[in-house]
Amino acid sequence: MKTLYKNIVLLVATAVLFASCSSDDNTTDYNSEENPITEKYLVYESIDEGLEWHVYSENKELEVGYNEFFVTIKEVETENYLQNVTIDWMPMMYMHGMAHSAPYSNLSNAENPKVYQGYVVFQMAGNNEEYWELDISYSVDGKSVERSIPIDVVQPLDGMVKTQSFVGNDEQNYVLAYVAPTKPEVATNYMLAVLYKMDDMHNFSIVENYIIALDPRMPGMGNHSSPNNKDLEYNSDTGFYEGKLSMTMTGYWRLNLQLLNTDGQVLKGEEITEEHPNSSLYFELEF
Repeated sequence: MKTLYKNIVLLVATAVLFASCSSDDNTTDYNSEENPITEKYLVYESIDEGLEWHVYSENKELEVGYNEFFVTIKEVETENYLQNVTIDWMPMMYMHGMAHSAPYSNLSNAENPKVYQGYVVFQMAGNNEEYWELDISYSVDGKSVERSIPIDVVQPLDGMVKTQSFVGNDEQNYVLAYVAPTKPEVATNYMLAVLYKMDDMHNFSIVENYIIALDPRMPGMGNHSSPNNKDLEYNSDTGFYEGKLSMTMTGYWRLNLQLLNTDGQVLKGEEITEEHPNSSLYFELEF
């Protein structure tokens, strides 16, 4: 399931030190020659066996749904960033009497060899009794280190539904998550999503070559739609589903969806009609 997306990101970690960064908006703003990560949120830092770890997130909070992460590892003595470290990890949710993982990507040096990138899709938020951890292991100069880092995951701060975990008509468990646009505009937006199936409680794999039919509507405006939308199709180069989302005005939008397998069979979701104004499979946006 560890399909890698070259330009969008991951690793996650955080806990004890949910630290703010130096700028007023809690983002970093370092000279790019000194630090390869700029304008991201620092969510974890530590010094371990002479290595300085920094983990950054695209978002201030880790939320249910798709999260991007960036990791740097620097030698304390030389201040050189390590570029060829092998990192493995797995997000785990611990609940009453059970535990499960989540969809996630590999880490890679996609654009900058000093930065390890990837993403994770959290299906649910934590609470006082149920919590997420990141099980992480890495190897440097023949030395292996393993640890479990507790992480806080909250519901989306904007209150919008951007992740769906469901059982399809084929009795398969799926996780579908909204990725982009992160800042929708009154225009035709490039849309991204990820689709995984659960192989077991600890493993998820990317679903390839399905279709995610798209029908955006404004429930508060007569449930009108918009022109020039394009259903999401799988891109084997990125591992993402890509389509076009047309937004004709600002406000609340419900992105009604249908999931179709390679035979064109609908596994989840309904077509929108006057008698059936909403699909059971959907995302929400408000801007």
